[in-house]
Amino acid sequence: MINRVVLVGRLTKDPELRYTQTGIAVVRFTLAVNRAFQSQSGEREADFINCVAWRKQAENIANFLRKGSLVGVDGRIQTGSYEGQDGKRVYTTEVVADSTQFLEPRNASANTERSGAYQGAPSYGGQPQNDQPYYQPNQPQHQPSQQNYTRTDDDPFSTGGPIEVSDDDLPF
Repeated sequence: MINRVVLVGRLTKDPELRYTQTGIAVVRFTLAVNRAFQSQSGEREADFINCVAWRKQAENIANFLRKGSLVGVDGRIQTGSYEGQDGKRVYTTEVVADSTQFLEPRNASANTERSGAYQGAPSYGGQPQNDQPYYQPNQPQHQPSQQNYTRTDDDPFSTGGPIEVSDDDLPF
């Protein structure tokens, strides 16, 4: 059996971090995931999918993600039920996140208001200095040296002769 879910969406509100009685961190959050098609009125609709994460992943989500953060979730669907306050059975469906990818830099919401700020892959190793964007298109970039190196001692194709390939060598 296969139970696998991959989602990319934005958080609808700040994640809710709690701890179990035994001290295990658990966070619940909701992702808004756009549908692949538009409605008859031309508007793009979204699904709101409840997610849960545990332990260190839960703490990281609570510490680094906020409402509107773009997130990738890899996990599995889990269903359950409980008895509500009115005595009726309530059924739940949620995605248990095995892996969560932060798809924007932490300060992306501040960068979106600035023109020219790069909104690409995040660099969590360090923040830009002096409140500079990650990429400045008019600044010179480091270029590798233009030296050409040629080695013929280890080059199997340096003989210049034909290469013999049999049908047994081909993968197809």
